[in-house]
Amino acid sequence: MSSIFRAIACVLLLGSCGGSGNFSAPRDLDNACSIVSERPEYLRAFRAAERRHGVPVPAMMAIIYQESKFIGNNRPPHRYALGVIPTGRQSSALGYSQALDGTWEEYQQRTGKRRARREDIDDAADFMGWYMNLTVEETGVPIYDTRNQYLAYHDGRTGFLRGTWRSKSWLIRIAGEVEARAIMYDQQLRACRKR
Repeated sequence: MSSIFRAIACVLLLGSCGGSGNFSAPRDLDNACSIVSERPEYLRAFRAAERRHGVPVPAMMAIIYQESKFIGNNRPPHRYALGVIPTGRQSSALGYSQALDGTWEEYQQRTGKRRARREDIDDAADFMGWYMNLTVEETGVPIYDTRNQYLAYHDGRTGFLRGTWRSKSWLIRIAGEVEARAIMYDQQLRACRKR
């Protein structure tokens, strides 16, 4: 009986160790070549989304960096009442893409991908491509306009069209940083492909 218990405990321990490591961030987030070398499954996911949706790999990488720092199970921080009593999270965002519950459910329904998970890089990349293409259709923002694509990603397409971002100087600054990071990642990826 005790050997069965030990075997079950060992399996559970090994299972929990393997799953948690998959969600950690790559070591050097400022180096696209290092990211895709350490996590080749990321590049496969980004390229598949690029083929399917036409969204540039560097733009997806820059947005994921901004949203989750490549942490697969990332969530927004908790809110606290009186500074100590947790009252829930700031939003329902989850995973690489930080998609909200309602937006993710819309993606699942409209694409038929009911089993898609926000913590899965393949699903997160496909979601981003899908979302950014809808941004093109609904707002006219070109797919290669990373700055405005990010503004629409952050504030939603309706918010973008209403101009909610215009009163958020911090968001305008961050959108510029996302654009700069996409340019940096693009240059790095071009260089590492030549090696």
